[in-house]
Amino acid sequence: DGCGHTVLGPESGTLASINYPQTSPNSTVCEWEIRVKPGQRVQLKFGDFDIDDSDSCHSSYLRVHNGIGPTRTEIGKYCGFGFQMDGLITSKSNEVTVQFMSGTHTSGRGFLAAYSTTDKSDLITCLDNASHFSEPEFNKYCPAGCVIPYADVSGTIPHGYRDSSSLCMAGVHAGVVSNTLGGQINVVISKGIPYYEGSLANNVTSKVGPLSTSLFTFKTSGCYGTLGMESGVIPDSQITASSILEWSDQTGHVNIWKPENARLKRAGPPWAAFISDEHQWLQIDLNKEKRITGIITTGSTLAEYYYYVSAYRILYSDDARKWTAYREPGMDRDKIFQGNTELYQEVRNNFIPPIIARFFRINPLKWHQKIAMKVELLGCQFSIGRAPRITMPPPPQNKNDDKNDDFSDDFIHSVKTSLQTDKTTFTPEIKNTTVTPSVTKDVALTAVLVPVLVMVFTTLILILVCAWHWRNRKKKTEGTYDLPYWDRAGWWKGMKQFLPTKSAEHEETPVRYSSSEIGHLRPREVPTMLQTESAEYAQPLVGGMVGTLHQRSTFKPEEGKEASYADLDPYNSPIQEVYHAYAEPLPITGPEYATPIIMDMSSHPSTPLGVPSISTFKAAGNQAPPLVGTYNKLLSRTDSASSAQALYDTPKGQPGPGAADELVYQVPQSVAHSTGSKDE
Repeated sequence: DGCGHTVLGPESGTLASINYPQTSPNSTVCEWEIRVKPGQRVQLKFGDFDIDDSDSCHSSYLRVHNGIGPTRTEIGKYCGFGFQMDGLITSKSNEVTVQFMSGTHTSGRGFLAAYSTTDKSDLITCLDNASHFSEPEFNKYCPAGCVIPYADVSGTIPHGYRDSSSLCMAGVHAGVVSNTLGGQINVVISKGIPYYEGSLANNVTSKVGPLSTSLFTFKTSGCYGTLGMESGVIPDSQITASSILEWSDQTGHVNIWKPENARLKRAGPPWAAFISDEHQWLQIDLNKEKRITGIITTGSTLAEYYYYVSAYRILYSDDARKWTAYREPGMDRDKIFQGNTELYQEVRNNFIPPIIARFFRINPLKWHQKIAMKVELLGCQFSIGRAPRITMPPPPQNKNDDKNDDFSDDFIHSVKTSLQTDKTTFTPEIKNTTVTPSVTKDVALTAVLVPVLVMVFTTLILILVCAWHWRNRKKKTEGTYDLPYWDRAGWWKGMKQFLPTKSAEHEETPVRYSSSEIGHLRPREVPTMLQTESAEYAQPLVGGMVGTLHQRSTFKPEEGKEASYADLDPYNSPIQEVYHAYAEPLPITGPEYATPIIMDMSSHPSTPLGVPSISTFKAAGNQAPPLVGTYNKLLSRTDSASSAQALYDTPKGQPGPGAADELVYQVPQSVAHSTGSKDE
């Protein structure tokens, strides 16, 4: 009378004391006899152990024995509150006896343990959850009997289960292991979600759960697709039933709840049987053998008709004549599947192992008011592996042909016999795959080439975009007032001298200087170029330097003595070999700015002599403006001490258009020759 939850499977199981996890009653006893296949041994693992040890294991204890019956031998005797047993208790044979004794006590939960054969080295108990393991992915073996009322599950497939859920109980809910047999689970840990849905599947009710830091899912074979009831792949003609409910409503309309109405998630009425008894059935023809791994059912889904099936059997056949009821391995009775508890909720049940059949039949056993349901089948295609090709070995070199023939016949007969034996005694290994090996290679090659091509084209596009941006940026680097690159060469400066001069009407146009041209000037030339700031004075003419200047321009130099004027006094220069041909004296009423003549003889030696270049400036004291141009000879005179007029002699030679190279200018007679420096 001390036995609690107990499931003893052929390879694994679960056992617990009475009332676990509550305090077990006094003076109770329970004994479990565990047997596995001969040649194997049993290992025992405790999930929880809490037995009163106040009398040193005298009246309350747990004892484990090797063997069963009078010949058994004790392995160990255990008691204690919160006793931790990290290791496994292993037997020496395929039989073990577990004895629980509960004496007089006031506390103690008792125990819960799991067992399996010793080849399941990763055995866990029904109380282990995902938070007990730190690996992101791991494999564990769940024992049979983990559908227990004191373990919780939150979540469902395919979204996942909350990390606080029992691993093995969630595995039963997901349909990856059987509660009767147990099995291996492959667990994957991932980030949690805010909300976990609840559902009913495989007699396990999953609860709604709140946010958690992590969740877990199961890796499966993938054979859980729908087989065509909802989608309509299965035609109406392949859905039949034992009877059909027909009735007329108050308006006289005839309602027929036909078998083809039994499609999951289809609007409208379901299939309903005319007679409600245990002999009714709904049959589905899959047209060929399929691998059926599960079924989903609902009730009528009509609020005014509260009909549903709460329990049913499953039968299957290859010819629709001989039917086989589904049973779990090792069981001697048909399995009864839990159905719906109300008319809307979808309830899933999985078949472990799966059903291989063409015809599928549902036999309702319990229902509410009337037999009515909608269904969907889960599974995948089923294909039998081809038999291996027989390769005949070459006959032995023997002169006796009759013996060779006998040998060949015996060999073929033995091969045929072995193939027939294999076909009847072994289930072929089924792999859920949709591609052949050759297609797999092509897919792998494509998976490599496509990313490479994408990267190459992306790189080319980036290079073109960068080149386009660089080109635009290079164009923008030329300033608004900068000269183009072809106007900065020296030859163009000379070519400017041969272009026709502009008329005097345009001499009021201001002259713009680029930063690059000023950079080409000598240090002594820069102050003169930059000294004009007033808008009423234009920049002076620089012959042969900037091609955009006019022939005449005025400027107002800054007052004061400039350092660049110190050693450039033209009046201290010796007699020059070249003189101005026609120097026009300034009138008395004229401006106070002298008008020097600037001639660039080196730039255009053969050009006819035209109007001389004239520039007006205001000199500071006796200082003359600096000379601009490498080969320009500037001769000027300003008599600030005496008269405002300056007299100039005529040239020694006759002026003419063709004698520009031979012109010689004299110094004005009224000015004494002074020592000057030669302009370099």
